[in-house]
Amino acid sequence: METVKQKEKKAYSTLKAKYGYKNVMAAPHLVKVIVASGTGSGLKRNKDHNKMVIERIAKITGQKPATKSAKKSIASFKIRIGDPVGVMVTLRGARMYGFLDKLINVAIPRTKDFRGIERKIVDNIGNLTMSIKEHTIFPETGDEELKDVFGMGVTLVTTAKTKAEATEFFELIGVPFKKA
Repeated sequence: METVKQKEKKAYSTLKAKYGYKNVMAAPHLVKVIVASGTGSGLKRNKDHNKMVIERIAKITGQKPATKSAKKSIASFKIRIGDPVGVMVTLRGARMYGFLDKLINVAIPRTKDFRGIERKIVDNIGNLTMSIKEHTIFPETGDEELKDVFGMGVTLVTTAKTKAEATEFFELIGVPFKKA
């Protein structure tokens, strides 16, 4: 089975014919993958919620996430400056490719009633941001972890210049878009 890194190298030859790139560096390529999860409401119910989310995201991504704190106090949400409100991890290099292989080939097909990803989630500057409702679609999560389910956002950052160029690049590396 081809990895995302191998597919990314093959994508150059396909995109070169269509967009007329002069060299490999002009073609779109993956820069980083950002995985983030908000923990604000869970922290009020259980003080160990942040620790649990950090451990599970670290297990899924292979890298310990950083805790993000509130920048402003918001009285209606009972949040003060400096309160932890989420966790985030930025993956690059080998960990990024390993996580993407797992996401595209294992986790996304395990989602309930999966029919493909909408093409409109690719933004105008060439990045793809998707939300995952349950972290349990990843193979690292065990059955004992089903009681504390949380969602996360995954952003694939590329060097693509346009939405069309990025969408075609994501198709070539194996992102399962809905059939048009």
